[in-house]
Amino acid sequence: MNLRLQFDTSNIQWERVAEILQTVGMAYHDSATHKTAFENSYVVVFAFDEDEMIGFGRALSDGAYQAAIYDVAVLPDYQGKGIGKAIVGRILAKCPNCNFILYAAPGKEKFYEKLNFRKMKTGMALFTNAERMKQRGFTE
Repeated sequence: MNLRLQFDTSNIQWERVAEILQTVGMAYHDSATHKTAFENSYVVVFAFDEDEMIGFGRALSDGAYQAAIYDVAVLPDYQGKGIGKAIVGRILAKCPNCNFILYAAPGKEKFYEKLNFRKMKTGMALFTNAERMKQRGFTE
C-alpha cells in the first residue's frame, strides 16, 4: 500500500465518496450533495492508495474552540491499518485548540474510544428522518 493523504477537494470523484459511504454502511447522498458538504467543511482529509480513494473524513469548525467531525469512512479492505486513525489525527491537528464532537455510526464507538473520544451525556439530535435514525440505532 502506498498511502497518500490529500487536504483539499481538488480532483475528487464525488460519486466515489457516495460509493464508499454506502459500502461501509453509512448514510450517503448524491455526488453533488457530498461535494457541497466537503467544500463547505473547515478541514477535509482524503486517503488514497496510489490513485484509488480508500477513505476520507471532514470537520466543521469555528477555528477557535469548537469542531465537529463527520463522514469518517475507510473501505473494509483497508480498515485496521491505521488509515482511520491518520484521517482523524490530521483533522485534530488542523484545529489544535478545539473541543471536538463527532457523529459516529453505531458500532464504531470502540474505534473512537481508542483515539481518546468519550461518550457524551448531553448529546442531542434533531434528524430530518427521526424514525429511520431510531431504527438504525442513533437515538432512543
